[in-house]
Amino acid sequence: MTERLGEHFFANPHAYYRLWREDGPVVRVHFGDGVPRWLILGYEEGRAALADPRLCKDIDGLESVIARKYGGTWRPPSTHDGLRHMLNADPPAHTRLRKAVSRAFTPRRMEALRPVIEETARGLLDGMAGHEEVDLLRAYAAPLPIAVICHLLEVDIEDTFTFREWTKALVGTLEPGIDPARAHDEMVAFLRNTLRRKRLEPGEDMLSALLADDAALDEGELIGMALLLLIAGHETTVNLIGNGVLALLHHRAWLERLVADPALIPDAVEEFLRYDGPVNMATPRFTAAPITVGDTVIPEGELVLVALSGGNRDPRRFTDPSRFDPSVEHGQHLGFGHGIHYCVGAPLARLEGGIAFEALLQRFPNLELAVDESQLRWHPNAIIHGLKRLPVRLRE
Repeated sequence: MTERLGEHFFANPHAYYRLWREDGPVVRVHFGDGVPRWLILGYEEGRAALADPRLCKDIDGLESVIARKYGGTWRPPSTHDGLRHMLNADPPAHTRLRKAVSRAFTPRRMEALRPVIEETARGLLDGMAGHEEVDLLRAYAAPLPIAVICHLLEVDIEDTFTFREWTKALVGTLEPGIDPARAHDEMVAFLRNTLRRKRLEPGEDMLSALLADDAALDEGELIGMALLLLIAGHETTVNLIGNGVLALLHHRAWLERLVADPALIPDAVEEFLRYDGPVNMATPRFTAAPITVGDTVIPEGELVLVALSGGNRDPRRFTDPSRFDPSVEHGQHLGFGHGIHYCVGAPLARLEGGIAFEALLQRFPNLELAVDESQLRWHPNAIIHGLKRLPVRLRE
């Protein structure tokens, strides 16, 4: 049996995972695009799959599997025109590409960004002051990480709304009126011009460092990696903040505890990532050889997704997993993945999240949801789990 998923799944995938888990750690799913996938639900099974070299991510392999088995022509938008990055590559290409960026994401280098993040957060909160109600995503959760990643890469994108249009198109969280082909072309043109300028006038930023290692990355890889860094460097943090604030609004006692004791916020960030993280599923893989998950044998040449959110609420791994409680030491969650594709930007996400929540809660400790819960809408995206809007009343 293949489960067909729609709007209700995107709003509350946890309810589906809880139901499917009764039949085992893997289920067949369909998103209405003619391409069925195997979805791994369990924590241990998912962790093993994320580190299994028989589960491959090479984009040409993925496209070939779909074309051969299903007659489809699917291809992630961010890989058109020969654009490649480490998230859709296997070793040895992945090893080479990841090495090119990993030096920039050390905890020490991220800590040097702290003053920039704090200053940006204060400025955004100052801009929110005096408004009784704001969309927290548009006013705070989105522009903060956009400003930080643009600072890290030394790129100048003045129009935050345009940036969000671009990235929504590339990760598939489209709004009505957004043309994904136009958004893709605009962002690629912007990055080509940016790299051309940095070749002439290199700086101390990450893109200049990638250009200095020009022999290791061709033009398509440079653009692809720049796209990945810009998108992954902010999209997940936007929804870490949005989903985390919503969790606190559902658990008022914890909101008040974090206001009273900001030292608890790092633990809360880890719980946000486990409880309702911004990445629902890892990006697609395909089986280069048969694998066994529980009692199910997944044949060679099949598409596989790992439900990170499913693993993070697996009762075989976590006690009372549907309970939000930052005081419990849950151990290693799957919010940043596992294995060779473990999120290279995890130190930055943790730093940004901690600063963002502390600044917000100290400035607006009486934050409230401004609409009925039933009016909230989630992006129809299997990978990214995030709200379209989060209207809140500020009440300093």
